[in-house]
Amino acid sequence: MQDQRAELEWREGRVPVSVRFDDPYFSLEDGLAETRHVFLAGNDLPARFVDGFHIAELGFGTGLNFLTAWAAWRDAGVPGRFRFTSFEAFPMDVSEMEKALAAFPEVADLAEQLIAAGGGSAEFDEAALTVIEGDARETLAAWDGKADAWFLDGFSPAKNPELWGADLMAEVARHSAPGGTVATYTAAGFVRRGLEEAGFAVTRVPGFGRKRHMTRGVLG
Repeated sequence: MQDQRAELEWREGRVPVSVRFDDPYFSLEDGLAETRHVFLAGNDLPARFVDGFHIAELGFGTGLNFLTAWAAWRDAGVPGRFRFTSFEAFPMDVSEMEKALAAFPEVADLAEQLIAAGGGSAEFDEAALTVIEGDARETLAAWDGKADAWFLDGFSPAKNPELWGADLMAEVARHSAPGGTVATYTAAGFVRRGLEEAGFAVTRVPGFGRKRHMTRGVLG
């Protein structure tokens, strides 16, 4: 339905901002560097990559996190393929996705493949991407997969608390492999408590740019 698509406005002509949540899709400073710091380093990647490694994500957005993980996999020279499953309630139109990703020439070749595939679920030489549309509070519970690493990248907990509740964090834990990890840019207390209650050993570490802290966790 049309009202379930992402509604955007653009800052500086290149940074998409969600009208619904009044929050940018990526850092105004450097979205690619933020993804590497928060989601890759926060999950000890690419060091943990092995054939079949499974990343799951709350909030697909522009697809930048997927592309960053793909670039890291390629650059690490890991044999085989990885899986990436993302849960997205408000998918972005592929033309807007293409405009947003144009800001990141480092992953331009991979972005071109993603756009050519329609900006959603697709099979690539090194990656299998699945984008599950709908409210993650429903779709994650119904999912039968388990992830080795989670990218928790919903809009700000202050503006989109539904994607950070304790019940959803419990589902993240239930759909994590033994020793699975989570990383997120936020250090909000209720998010950390929800992850701890779900069974993650949670630590607060330096955030990216002007964000003092972020959160990472390991399933006990």
